[in-house]
Amino acid sequence: MELIPKILTGAHVRLEPLGEDHREGMRKAANDPDTWKWMSLRGDGEHFNVWFDYLLADQAKGNAISHAVIVDEQIIGHSAYLVITPPFDRVEIGWTWYAKGHRGTRVNPECKLLLLGHAFACGAERVELKTHHKNIHSQNAMAKMGAVREGVLRHHVKMWDGSWRDSVYFSVLRDEWPTVKAGLETRLKA
Repeated sequence: MELIPKILTGAHVRLEPLGEDHREGMRKAANDPDTWKWMSLRGDGEHFNVWFDYLLADQAKGNAISHAVIVDEQIIGHSAYLVITPPFDRVEIGWTWYAKGHRGTRVNPECKLLLLGHAFACGAERVELKTHHKNIHSQNAMAKMGAVREGVLRHHVKMWDGSWRDSVYFSVLRDEWPTVKAGLETRLKA
């Protein structure tokens, strides 16, 4: 697997590999405390620069490929490839959030279609997704797109508020991708 950073474009959404030029647009989109309820790090208000700099540094190390989610030329969210593991052809899609007004729309299914498609085109065998055990909305979205729920890692992540998160794991395998892809495409046509 050789995951190559590139702009991914769909009918409604464009995903651009994150760069310094996205900082101010991302700051505006991220400035809602509700966005960070289920995240391990905060990126709103005074926390934004630390969070954004962390994303850029993690990307520079080759650990992640962050994306600005763009709709109608406005940054409205973020999603990333994480835990990029070429020897095992495995990657995670995560740190996904969208500004209010874009949640529960076509944005998430299209982002997942683009990110999953690119990962499998680059040689991934397995794409992982995980979420907070209390984030039922996210778990339902992962199941609805056809990802398989695998289990729970207890006290897996310490949250920004000091609490512990159990991580609920989902995955899509290469041989499942055609079915998942067809389902996402059908949802986007509706």
